[in-house]
Amino acid sequence: MANVTVIGAQWGDEGKGKVIDWLANRAEVVVRFQGGNNAGHTIVVGNKTYKLSLLPSGVIQGKLSIIGNGVVVDVWSLLDEIERAQGQGLAITPDNLVVAENATLVLPLHRDLDGAREARAGAGKIGTTGRGIGPAYEDKVGRRAIRFADLADREALEVKIERLLAHHGALRAGLGLPEITPAEVLAQLEAVAPKILPYVKPAWRVLGDAIKDGQRVLFEGAQATLLDVDHGTYPYVTSSNTVAGQAAAGAGVGPTAGGYVLGIVKAYTTRVGEGPFPTELNDETGRLLGERGHEFGTVTGRPRRCGWFDAVLVRQSVAVGGVQGVVLTKLDILDGFETLKVCVGYRLNGKTIDYLPAGLRDQAAIEPVYEEMEGWSESTRGARSWKDLPANAVKYVRRVEELIGAPAVLLSTSPDRDDIIMMLDPFQG
Repeated sequence: MANVTVIGAQWGDEGKGKVIDWLANRAEVVVRFQGGNNAGHTIVVGNKTYKLSLLPSGVIQGKLSIIGNGVVVDVWSLLDEIERAQGQGLAITPDNLVVAENATLVLPLHRDLDGAREARAGAGKIGTTGRGIGPAYEDKVGRRAIRFADLADREALEVKIERLLAHHGALRAGLGLPEITPAEVLAQLEAVAPKILPYVKPAWRVLGDAIKDGQRVLFEGAQATLLDVDHGTYPYVTSSNTVAGQAAAGAGVGPTAGGYVLGIVKAYTTRVGEGPFPTELNDETGRLLGERGHEFGTVTGRPRRCGWFDAVLVRQSVAVGGVQGVVLTKLDILDGFETLKVCVGYRLNGKTIDYLPAGLRDQAAIEPVYEEMEGWSESTRGARSWKDLPANAVKYVRRVEELIGAPAVLLSTSPDRDDIIMMLDPFQG
């Protein structure tokens, strides 16, 4: 049995939460390996809806859940999320939730900086969630971050806070933010330390022991490939690597531990926030896709921009993400469209190209080249086998597979956990 790594293959919001929850039933361990509480998964189980931002989706099924060192963690948000989940009847204890001792904390000063920068940028804003994720990653690579292990060592913590504020003091002054003292930061951290430290462990060791014992591991990605800090629509991206290659570094395992790489792909395209979007529809069709798909960000509540499926972008995500198979989600949202369009190329400066260029101006200038397909009038919602799908829906899936260079191994036909058509069990892949 293989391990499985799940990543988004568009701009996020592809329905990873449901798929990860479904796969968690086949795994013993679920690991988050990057991002922070700027990501969100919505999971529907019966009449309950769970909204998770930092907690790995395995907590819903009581599986060992690990927040890896590649995640930046707002401990206040995490504690609130634990409390909410417990209020919904989930058992979350230090026995089934592990926070990596070498993971970086997101502090209130990071949120301050994030918001002030976006406000100062005006029309040039990136469209961050304002949750301090980028500034926390900056401090991490700047070697001045506070890590969970530091919470257990007051003397070391005091020294690290001084170093951190030597940097942030100047930034806050330049942005007109009020001064913050080392004593204030220390007090903030000492207030939460006793609550979170029982969960803090050497996650790499816990995970390594589980793998040695033959337990199946699900590596859970956040955001998506087109938001990757290297491979996405830079600078309108997140602050971490979101591709499957990050699973090893962000969880503390070897590069082969990730196993089968599964990309989540929505049957159309959406994104939240600023940045290029070649197939965006600012018309009635775009509005209809958003309305049918309930396209609002799990974390921000912002309406998502909607457009036709972009096979060029997904093909590129498959390549750079090492995707071996995809889950096609929200097929039912396309029910009833007389004609469907799929982007198969771009026009740029009078030429046709088959990839997303890295230059910001080129990304903004490209125009989609569409291929039209006949839609279907029958409902696909809740379908659980191929024979339940209209012929044109099957044709659509097959054409998508051909264009992106990867097979659809799962189809999701509603938000409900069990409404899935499986062609291949990724853990057997």
